Amino acid sequence: MNTTRPTLAPTIVERLSRARGDLRMGVPVVMTGDGRAMLVVAVEALDTARLTALRGLGQPELALTARRAETLKTPAYDGDIARILVPEGMGVDWLRALADPADDLRMPLKGPLRALRDGSSALHRAALQLVKSAHLLPAALLVPVTHGLTLAEENALTLLPLAEIAPELARMSPLHPVVNARLPMQAAQAGRVHIFRPEDGAEEHYAIEIGKPDRSQPVLARLHSACFTGDVLGSLKCDCGPQLRAALAQMGEEGAGVLLYLNQEGRGIGLANKMRAYSLQDQGFDTVEANHRLGFEDDERDFRIGAGLLRRMGFSAVRLLTNNPRKIAMMESCGVAVAERVPLKVGKTRENAAYLATKAAKSGHLL
Repeated sequence: MNTTRPTLAPTIVERLSRARGDLRMGVPVVMTGDGRAMLVVAVEALDTARLTALRGLGQPELALTARRAETLKTPAYDGDIARILVPEGMGVDWLRALADPADDLRMPLKGPLRALRDGSSALHRAALQLVKSAHLLPAALLVPVTHGLTLAEENALTLLPLAEIAPELARMSPLHPVVNARLPMQAAQAGRVHIFRPEDGAEEHYAIEIGKPDRSQPVLARLHSACFTGDVLGSLKCDCGPQLRAALAQMGEEGAGVLLYLNQEGRGIGLANKMRAYSLQDQGFDTVEANHRLGFEDDERDFRIGAGLLRRMGFSAVRLLTNNPRKIAMMESCGVAVAERVPLKVGKTRENAAYLATKAAKSGHLL
């Protein structure tokens, strides 16, 4: 007889979800790997009292993405990230100035900065991945400590072994159906909304099914990333709202289709960081330059989510409503055939003309 009792301890996926909440609250987590242990805290949520406590344990190191390091004119010796030694006496304001580009034009000189080039950067890289996934500015403060496990236990801190979290940070969390219900809409009386929830505690995603699409034929489909400003507020800075409504209207006219509403606001950086990017655009930077100055790539979205949802719903081929070739490539690499690209050219305004031109020139959108 099996007498093994189920454990009450959180799994590594659950600990990662807990760690994201910790970081957003300014609470450190402990990462271990490569024969060392480090305390990790998000710079955006750091306060003076906690920084003082961290300094009492070791020499702080600031991890930034190569994109942000490029803006700061600091070498990224580790390729995709930079590790910067935090000098004695530099406080929270200095750290935030390195992380947040809001005042870059007013105070462009923040150095001299000493970038580290020796030793492993694996924990720093994982820390930045975790901070990004928490939708915070991609900047983390790390402090080497000698007894990571003991420190975590004595202070009730979340412990994250690198060997366990690395695969989880790289993979797409499985999505599970929660509920679906009929929803008559302006676009179609025969509408149904499906809710899917990821295992890792991240945002839910939605599938809006129009009519009763034939699973044996390519379905008219749209991968639409959430845009609070465009979809809800009617922002003129982007074409998202008009694209959403035009896609649903076309599906209604044809009598069948699936629109996947993916909660990846601001190309995957979150609404707060998107607003930071908008503020930088007001300073004269285009949408791609703004993302880079914040420390993000052009596009941080994971389109594997859309492909996974389509397969989960029984679709293997689509007629994809998109202007973005990257979506087509990702669909096909994930086993969903794109039988046709259906252009979606709507919503151009005087206010978003430059934005659309940048998407075409720098992101390859077919406009």
